[in-house]
Amino acid sequence: MAKILIIDDERAIRSTLREILEYEDYTVEDVDNGVDGLEMIRKNDYDLVLCDIKMNRMDGMEVLTEGLTIKPDLPFIMISGHGTVETAVEASKKGAFDFISKPPDLNRLLITVRNALDRGSLVVETKTLKRRVSKVRPILGESQAIARIKETIDRVGPTDARVLVTGANGAGKELVARWLHEKSNRANGPIIEVNCAAIPSELIESELFGHEKGSFTSAIKQRIGKFESASGGTLFLDEIGDMSQSAQAKVLRALQESKITRVGGEKEIDVDVRVVAATNKDLLKEIEDGNFRMDLYHRLSVILIHVPPLIERKDDIPLLTQSFLEEICSEYGMPTKKISDAALEEMKRLPWTGNIRELRNMVERLIILSDKIITDGDVRAFANPSAPATATAGETAAAAPQTDYDQFTNFQEYKDYAEREYIKFKLEKNNWNVSKTADDIDIQRSHLYSKIEKFGLKRGE
Repeated sequence: MAKILIIDDERAIRSTLREILEYEDYTVEDVDNGVDGLEMIRKNDYDLVLCDIKMNRMDGMEVLTEGLTIKPDLPFIMISGHGTVETAVEASKKGAFDFISKPPDLNRLLITVRNALDRGSLVVETKTLKRRVSKVRPILGESQAIARIKETIDRVGPTDARVLVTGANGAGKELVARWLHEKSNRANGPIIEVNCAAIPSELIESELFGHEKGSFTSAIKQRIGKFESASGGTLFLDEIGDMSQSAQAKVLRALQESKITRVGGEKEIDVDVRVVAATNKDLLKEIEDGNFRMDLYHRLSVILIHVPPLIERKDDIPLLTQSFLEEICSEYGMPTKKISDAALEEMKRLPWTGNIRELRNMVERLIILSDKIITDGDVRAFANPSAPATATAGETAAAAPQTDYDQFTNFQEYKDYAEREYIKFKLEKNNWNVSKTADDIDIQRSHLYSKIEKFGLKRGE
């Protein structure tokens, strides 16, 4: 049953409203001032708030504004004994669902409450459905660092505050940026990513701001830049620390004025974007060395979110590993493999210099190369040779297999190679009994025949 909070400094009004609503089987709580009301909103999940406008300790309009900052989707019905059209309009502009006068008409009150609750439920259902179809993977982890990041995203996401995300490569900075967009009021708009490190310095301005036809030799037609493309949504400037000084100056102007000018153009174009930036560099050190503008840093870093390296949150590794096991096995169309506790402990001992990205690749490698249950021996055998496990007292980390990794131009080539070698090993182990081998590696026999044909495997090779 819906849970309703009443905020009113008149005891008689609170008592009357409570009696009416409880008779309708709603769960009702009440407080006599806005300060306590906001604290209740922070600590509880209410479906609706009925709030008086004229109160002593805090004005109802202030409660409305602050309450929607805390819970953006929480419906507010404002009530007042001095109701005017102007007051109702102001309440509506600030985000109130409706406005009713004191003393409230019983039928109007109940109809307004039902409509507000229906709209609130619809908003929640819509957002839930959006989450289900969203391709943004969840931020996994139960460590304090990850809990703080999630809390910050929940607080900052609904605002337009600029955010600077810092952390090592592969730590998950892009995922934080995408969830900031997902939680924002711009979630229905685009999120446009620009990797500042991957674009040559002479092209970065054209990439960001666009260009007019003929503005330089290869500008054979007009081009819309990323700032314009992201209008109404979020612009994610990844590796902002690698941006040229010239581009930094123009980005600063765009942030200050919400206007851009295309390369070779004269017309100023209004843009409505929220900028989230990320870097693996120490920007304060870059400022000290003269490589980054201090004024741009302050414009970007209204909110700072640091994503710690995986080695600093090793207790999250089992949860991340299990998630990747399910995800990758599903992609391969195979049952989810199990992993032993000893294997998870072995994984926690690895240095993970490549962070989350390295962990996912490692899990994919283990799925391909291990048997039904991934063991600690598998982890030691198939760990990245450049990152051996740190041996504990009395132990020596096992050496990785000697493979010339330089022969592979991409990870897909390595996966095909590893899969071929694994299937060949299993076939030879089972004396080329295809049925037994298929059962051993837990795939359909027809699937195994397809693999044998794909990789050109022959008995006695």
